[in-house]
Amino acid sequence: MIFSSVIFLCIFLPAVLLGYYILPRKARNIFLLVASLIFYAWGGPKYLVYLLASIIFNYFCGIVIAKTSGNVKKTVLAAAVCINVGSLLYFKYTGMFIETANSLFNGTIQVPEIILPLGISFYTFQCMSYIIDVYRNGPVETDPVKYALYISMFPQLLQGPIIRYSDVKETLDSPKITADDFSKGIERFITGLAKKAVIANTLGEVCDRIFEISPQNISPVIAWLGAILYTLQLYFDFSGYTDMAIGIGKFFGFSFRENFNYPYISKSITEFWRRWHITLSNWFRDYLYIPLGGNRRGNVYVNLLIVFLATGIWHGAAWSYLVWGLWHGIFMLIERALRGKNLPFRLPEAVVSILKWGYTMIVVTLGWVLFKIEDLPEAFSYIKAMFGMGRHDYNAFSPGFFLDARLAFFLIIAVLCCVPWAQITPRVISCRIAWFCDSSKPLPRIARHVCLVALLVISFIFIVNSTYSPFIYFRF
Repeated sequence: MIFSSVIFLCIFLPAVLLGYYILPRKARNIFLLVASLIFYAWGGPKYLVYLLASIIFNYFCGIVIAKTSGNVKKTVLAAAVCINVGSLLYFKYTGMFIETANSLFNGTIQVPEIILPLGISFYTFQCMSYIIDVYRNGPVETDPVKYALYISMFPQLLQGPIIRYSDVKETLDSPKITADDFSKGIERFITGLAKKAVIANTLGEVCDRIFEISPQNISPVIAWLGAILYTLQLYFDFSGYTDMAIGIGKFFGFSFRENFNYPYISKSITEFWRRWHITLSNWFRDYLYIPLGGNRRGNVYVNLLIVFLATGIWHGAAWSYLVWGLWHGIFMLIERALRGKNLPFRLPEAVVSILKWGYTMIVVTLGWVLFKIEDLPEAFSYIKAMFGMGRHDYNAFSPGFFLDARLAFFLIIAVLCCVPWAQITPRVISCRIAWFCDSSKPLPRIARHVCLVALLVISFIFIVNSTYSPFIYFRF
């Protein structure tokens, strides 16, 4: 079940909200847990077995770690981390390792059919953050219902954001829901729904058509168009899900962490990773980079490279993801090495900013090609096509075949929505934007409500008229 489906919007979510609010407070956590498990099992009951096993295992590990000390405490933590990481490696990477070994050594080992549980990367990382925090004297949860709800809460179960137990403990113990929070939740949910159903899906339709063509048959212009479309599609797809997750969380009194902060205005890869998938970046920082020594112990460049290799591996069972992580890691190292050094010539500040932004977006866009095409040789062929290299025959398609008026309209809308205009526009304009966003004034409040209703209606029209389109990050 996905957020942008009719069955979720018209049946599941209204039913859960109705049941949650009419039940007494003591029964709400149980009800929400059951609803979350039903939501997860909708994609296949077989996935539910592993989720429950992971919840039970880490629940007891947390209690043992909290009640022991010394070597016993360290041993239980090490065993729990190894089992969590090992299960993730088994489900996601067994096939890739066997296929690679067969290719390298001409082997004939049969690749087993392993079903990848939905959202395993997200909830496994959440489980590990919990037990590591308990080891660091963080709060431990002895109530199995509350712990199970923390891991399986349906708004963020499949695609995050990755939340820490300390962020939701107070709400799990005593949820407080205000009309203001509920109103903000509705606005955030509708915004995310429009991002996914209207922008991401529209751009994705054309993007997929371009990537289905052999790189030999597309010109550099079309190749760049496909890469730019995917760059925008991925952002609106994933940030749209996050907005909906945060919005739904507010319906039940939870305040999830932000996961995106306008990443496509970044002027360096370092800044990009402060703005993109923030909860994942913070997870790797707190549970891998700092334990490795961070920038205080050991070789900071080695530590950074390990983190980005792990980031690539986390995203998928293909060598292209590893190369994608390495690609970003290399530029992070270059930026760190050049930090504080000035250019041998002086340029206007505006020009420098544009050049930095252009460099960042080229690196990010080329990286997303590796993310989109899991077959490395094919991905490299596409990148060659972007620069007019390699074998080619441009007679098959023209740019106008893909870039019609409809796509151009949504492309412009997408680009405009990537920029925080209230932060960068002159004060006179930003004040007008702030006035429109001020819900305490009657006229702006009415105008915002009208816009939200219109956006919801438009989103429903797109959902009804489109084919099934799952969120891109579901496969992770």
